[in-house]
Amino acid sequence: MQRPLADEIRPKTLDEVVGQRHLLAPGAVLRRLIEGGTEANMVFYGPSGTGKTTIANIVAERTHKALYRLNATTASLQDIKDIIADVGTLLAPGGVLLYLDEIQYFNKKQQQSLLEFMENGKLTLIASTTENPYFYVYSALLSRSTVFEFKAVSPEEAEPAVLRALDIEKERAPLPLTWEEGLPLQIATACGGDVRKAVNAVELLSSAAQPKKGELFISKEDAAQVSQRSAMRYDKGGDAMYDIASALMKSLRGSDPDAALHYLARFLEAGDLVTPCRRLLCSASEDVGMAYPQAVAIVKACVDTAMQLGLPEAQLPLAQAAILLATAPKSNSVVEGIGRARADVRAGRTGDVPRQLQNVHADTTGFDSQQHYLYPHNFPGHWVDQQYLPDALKSVKYYQWGENKTEQAAKAYWEKLKGKEL
Repeated sequence: MQRPLADEIRPKTLDEVVGQRHLLAPGAVLRRLIEGGTEANMVFYGPSGTGKTTIANIVAERTHKALYRLNATTASLQDIKDIIADVGTLLAPGGVLLYLDEIQYFNKKQQQSLLEFMENGKLTLIASTTENPYFYVYSALLSRSTVFEFKAVSPEEAEPAVLRALDIEKERAPLPLTWEEGLPLQIATACGGDVRKAVNAVELLSSAAQPKKGELFISKEDAAQVSQRSAMRYDKGGDAMYDIASALMKSLRGSDPDAALHYLARFLEAGDLVTPCRRLLCSASEDVGMAYPQAVAIVKACVDTAMQLGLPEAQLPLAQAAILLATAPKSNSVVEGIGRARADVRAGRTGDVPRQLQNVHADTTGFDSQQHYLYPHNFPGHWVDQQYLPDALKSVKYYQWGENKTEQAAKAYWEKLKGKEL
């Protein structure tokens, strides 16, 4: 059985590893640790196909410990006990180096079972995860480990790996193998920072290459079909989803309609309507707010229309909402105002509701049966000077007018009516 190409060309040295220069460049901390033969516990965090397993293998070769591999998606507590049972025996006289892939799928008890042996040095752990370890890895285990973050590989960094894979396939091919100019960079770009995905695409394209004038030819059109949507890195409920949601929200807030459409498109390509709809609805109040109060109603209408239409038509009302929010005037006075009010309530700064604001039924019993409430609509301008906040807070100002045209117009109106009291 032939080994997968991605496994066959897996780098054997640090210099062969694609990308991760921030970790592996000469003088970088991780490189110094590996070259020094360290036995430190480490957690590798980052997207798939960025070299985490490769570097763990290189670390294993530099130690004198028996290498064990587990994948947390299928491993059990008994698997851990079986490995620990080998510590100090002829199977692992120098201790154990455990490479644990996808550690986020281990529960707390499974992770805790490793602690004692990590503490006494009999077990060295190298764990990898595609999710934020500070959310998914037990804190006691993290305190005994060093976290290194791996980043998606750029197309320029991935291109040499694609060329290397093409050269291997060229040697294997029964006929001369050629490809269209620019194909390696196209594949490297479409892989979305996942080198393994790019190499797998090369293997698939080579197998499907069409004979043409006595040779096998790989076209850019074929590559586009194979890599369709492959550049998407999206896992609902995972870090990638929250990163894109955050980027969408911040692009709307930053008044960049192009970026907002880009991140919205990434949700749509992943088939996720709910997450961008929530972000758009939130931004209407959080970032636009009183600068353009009608945005809430318009965005709600766009969201409702999108949910009724479904994809692909849903892209149109959602794009409309995104462009509206990104280009609308901005105000965070709503956020600031409710934030100050809730901070006071949490701190216990409340006080009794003023007598004139209490429920009418209170007039029938108890002391002071007169409510003394002044009905604003009975006064000129539908306003009358009256205390509404509790006595302890009667001078507090939670809402502060934004500098936008809408809020300043409202401010001018009320200043005139209230005699500059604002």
